[in-house]
Amino acid sequence: MRHVAVVGSGPAGFYTAEALTKAYGEQVGIDVLDRLPVPYGLIRFGVAPDHQSIKAVARRYEKVALTPGVRFLGNVHLGADVSIEELLHYYDAVVLATGAPHDRRLGIPGDDLPGVLGSAAFVGWYNGHPDFADLAPPLDVTDAAIIGNGNVALDVARILSKTPAEFAGSDIVAHAFEALAHSAIRSITVLGRRGPHQIAMTPKELGELGHLEDAAPLVDPADFPPQGTDAALDPGQRKSVEHLRAFSEAAPEAGKGKTISFDFFAKPLAIEGDGRAERLIVERTALGPDGQARGTGQTYAVPAGLVVSCIGYSSPPIPGVPFDEGLGRFPNEGGRIGERLYAVGWARRGPTGTIGTNRPDGYEVADAIAAAFPPDGAPTGREGAVGLDRLLASRGCDPVPFADWQKIEAAEVAAARAGFTREKMVRVPDLLKAGGH
Repeated sequence: MRHVAVVGSGPAGFYTAEALTKAYGEQVGIDVLDRLPVPYGLIRFGVAPDHQSIKAVARRYEKVALTPGVRFLGNVHLGADVSIEELLHYYDAVVLATGAPHDRRLGIPGDDLPGVLGSAAFVGWYNGHPDFADLAPPLDVTDAAIIGNGNVALDVARILSKTPAEFAGSDIVAHAFEALAHSAIRSITVLGRRGPHQIAMTPKELGELGHLEDAAPLVDPADFPPQGTDAALDPGQRKSVEHLRAFSEAAPEAGKGKTISFDFFAKPLAIEGDGRAERLIVERTALGPDGQARGTGQTYAVPAGLVVSCIGYSSPPIPGVPFDEGLGRFPNEGGRIGERLYAVGWARRGPTGTIGTNRPDGYEVADAIAAAFPPDGAPTGREGAVGLDRLLASRGCDPVPFADWQKIEAAEVAAARAGFTREKMVRVPDLLKAGGH
């Protein structure tokens, strides 16, 4: 019998568990640990609440969690309840699937002013993450700025722009829904250092902006290179640029109360305001021969009482594990950090790729783990779940098994407001109570 601990229950963690069960069946015991009482990580707390089709992948992870030999253990805090050294003592392999939940700082003057938020915090707020339930973003202002040219920036812009009716069928939490329904924001500026050809936005997410009930996307036609250059782009990028070109050519729509303005070739220099964010100071850029953005010296101000930075994430360091501060991830070779210690997903690669990218990543690391196991099923003497359960009990830790998560989920679905899929609980004590703890 082999024993593997997976720290983190998001996509990367569950794909790794899936791969190991397919390779070993009931000859491997897999414990998937999470500090929160609920599983699925990025699916629950990162994917936009109005993207239910993407969230449906959780059903695949549910099947993995219900596979014999796999256990979900929520409410287990790495560091406080168990250390990496202890996991390595009890398990034949330990996989870090902790994701990248921390926002990268903007690193410009004023980035600590009230009204300046990272996307992990803001997305966590409207997705019901317990860490951000009390965030209270300033929605009493008329102008917002979003820094970044990826899909997260689009999610934030779309959520800020939607009418209450457009959230039907989603699982946006009540506190965010009510606050957004009374938002005073009318102008949203999405800033990127480079141009339309360099965006990391996918066609589906861009296309959604063209169908909002009360918001119109705006793009300056002068920001585009000659249309003939679009042919050199890959098909997905080309479709995204087509959306942007269509936005730039569209006639103003009467009756829409909000605008989403794409400000390309814009480098944030500072955030200013009297005790809170009021404006973003920006430098106009131009692309150099190497395709990188360089400042032109021309500066201007963008009104912004709310600034959301969508420039990337970082994994949290773990005591006793090597960590690359610059890259925000654990140094590894093919997912291997050290003897019997591995990383998958964003903890391995940094915050890049889609949810689906984690599947081949998890399978690759699972193969590496299998290759490192002693041949012919030779026993290793490690206790796995038995040892961990004994340790957690001695420390008063009360893990939440998958069956108790199912109780939580049933309670959330039963509490759903009319027209919504569920009402997420956003307090850990409430989650534990609903699970019978």
